Amino acid sequence: MLNIRPMGPHTGGEITGVDVKQLDDASFAPIYQAWLQYGVTVVRDQELEIEDFLRYSRRFGVITPHPSKSTRHPDYPDVTMLGTDKFRADGSLDQAIYRRGAEGFHTDGAYDEIPFKATKLYALAVPSTGGETYFSSMYMAYEALPNRLKTLLEGRNGAFTYGGRTGQTALLNPEDRQEPPAFHPMIRTHSETGRKSLYFDPGKILYIEDLGPTQSDEVIDELVERMIVPDAGYTHQWRAGDIVIWDNRCLVHKAAGDYPPEEDRIHWRVSIKEPMAGIV
Repeated sequence: MLNIRPMGPHTGGEITGVDVKQLDDASFAPIYQAWLQYGVTVVRDQELEIEDFLRYSRRFGVITPHPSKSTRHPDYPDVTMLGTDKFRADGSLDQAIYRRGAEGFHTDGAYDEIPFKATKLYALAVPSTGGETYFSSMYMAYEALPNRLKTLLEGRNGAFTYGGRTGQTALLNPEDRQEPPAFHPMIRTHSETGRKSLYFDPGKILYIEDLGPTQSDEVIDELVERMIVPDAGYTHQWRAGDIVIWDNRCLVHKAAGDYPPEEDRIHWRVSIKEPMAGIV
C-alpha cells in the first residue's frame, strides 16, 4: 500500500509500498503531488534496470544529458554515472569525482538557458558510513530575506555559468568551458506551486544584473550567508534501491563528500527539464 510521510519539518518526503515499474497515472499522481509539496522525495526499495529508471524519470519531464560528457553512461548518454572511475591509473583519488557536488549548496542546471526542473538519483551502491546528501528549501530562504534584499532582487536576473566566479570546470570537456552565461530571475516564481523562492547558486553565479561589480559581489556574499535557514533542511541517508528526486526550482543541495574512498557510492543520475519553454 502506498504510504507517504514527511522526513523533515518542511522539506523531504518518504514514499514506500510502491513499485515504480507498475505505476499507472492515478497511482503516480499522489507521488508527484508529494514531490511538489516536500521539494525532495525518496521512493524506497526499488529494483530497477536502467530502462526502468529512464521510463519512470520521463514521467517528471524531459530528460536532458548533463554537460559533463566524460561521466555519461557509455550506452545511455542521458544518464550520468556518479562515483565510478574515481581512482586514476596511478591509484590516486580523483577529487573532482569523489567530492562531486560537495563543494557547497547549489542548484543543478542554472547555467542552462532552460534550467533543470529536477534531478533524480538511483542508488546502486552505498558506503557503510557517510555519503549523505543535504537539501534546503529556497522558499524558506526567500521568506527569511530582509525586505531590503527582497526589494533589491525583485525583477533582477543573475548571470550563471558552469564555473561561476571561480571557473571550476574540470568535469567539462575543453570545448564546453567557455559557454556564455544564462540569465535567470533571482526571485523565482515556481511554475507549478506559484510560490516565490530565492534562485541562487554561489558556485555558478557570475554577477547580478544592473548592480556594479562591488555591490554585486557584496550581495552575492550576503546571500551565501542567508541561503540556508533553520528548519528548512533535510538530510538524506542513502540506502541501495533509493530513488531520490529533488526540485531545482525551489531547493539547493550538496553531497557530504566524506565516505571511505575505498568503498562504493554509485548512482545513476538524470537531469530533467520542463516539457515546454517559458520557465519563470
